[in-house]
Amino acid sequence: MKIAILPGDGIGPEIVAEAVRVLRALELPLEMETAPVGGAAYEAHGHPLPESTLKLAQAADAVLFGAVGDWKYDKLERHLRPEQAILGLRKHLGLFANLRPAICYPQLTHASSLKPELVAGLDILIVRELTGDIYFGQPRGRRTAPDGAFAGAPEAFDTMRYSRPEIERIAHVAFQAARKRAKKVTSVDKANVLETFQFWKDVVTEVHAQYPDVQLEHMYVDNAAMQLVKAPKAFDVIVTGNMFGDILSDEAAMLTGSIGMLPSASLDANNKGLYEPSHGSAPDIAGKGVANPLATILSAAMMLRYSLAQPEAADRIERAVQAVLAAGLRTGDIWSEGTTRVGTREMGDAVVAAITGKTITKS
Repeated sequence: MKIAILPGDGIGPEIVAEAVRVLRALELPLEMETAPVGGAAYEAHGHPLPESTLKLAQAADAVLFGAVGDWKYDKLERHLRPEQAILGLRKHLGLFANLRPAICYPQLTHASSLKPELVAGLDILIVRELTGDIYFGQPRGRRTAPDGAFAGAPEAFDTMRYSRPEIERIAHVAFQAARKRAKKVTSVDKANVLETFQFWKDVVTEVHAQYPDVQLEHMYVDNAAMQLVKAPKAFDVIVTGNMFGDILSDEAAMLTGSIGMLPSASLDANNKGLYEPSHGSAPDIAGKGVANPLATILSAAMMLRYSLAQPEAADRIERAVQAVLAAGLRTGDIWSEGTTRVGTREMGDAVVAAITGKTITKS
């Protein structure tokens, strides 16, 4: 089983290093090869996604990705910015389905932004379409406004668009996932305003006919954003487009206590995937050894489950993370009175200890 390790920028190398240590502790036949991506790749090769890195990702069975981005690259031309690496990987690898679980562990209910009774037992899966929508729609660019009240003024424009096959395939992913959970799908759209999302709603409704055992509800995105903080446990699987999914999944992250706890998987039609934490590169804390590696470690667990057909190994990692939390160890983002604050390396040590059956020690 070959894994492409792409640490990236900021805290990426630190958190990925801990996930790699956890994977090695499982003693599975894994071949792991590392390559630069993002700003690190731009520094080394003049491009955020060099051909050698792309070829490694294409040849691997799965990709473990850290994070990309740094303020110092903000003035680069858009196609050279670190963030283009992840967009390029999604495009070239055909990664159309983004799975983002938002689970509130019992030990972290008090770390959530909401009252404990609202998030205790929370378990949501957000299924985000990744390769369409306004992020990739053409035409796009800048021009002189041709008409309207501001005709002649400079303007920028992007195009929101979805085809039937794109909507159908992501709907199938959502309904199939729901069959293994609470059998409820909430399709989030803006059909009252956008023609694109009226089409989305129509197609999702048609696909639902193939899943009569799954409940389907439609919800406008503004209402969904409100309901996520009002009654989050009413959701099971949320399926939505690229932009809405981007926003709602980060909102859902704070229900769990910290975005540092949220793993994610981006899958192709054959379940080959790219796995990454939902948070960013956090250059302000890079190199300080304080970043939370648990989202990356849990992403590695998702990788074992979805792409590498190793569900028992995935379970071992997830049980180890719960054991570490039960032992009271916390990085700064999830720390509270009465728990023990640890750094990135110490948290990795604790997860490795839990996997190998050793005593979890507190610094």
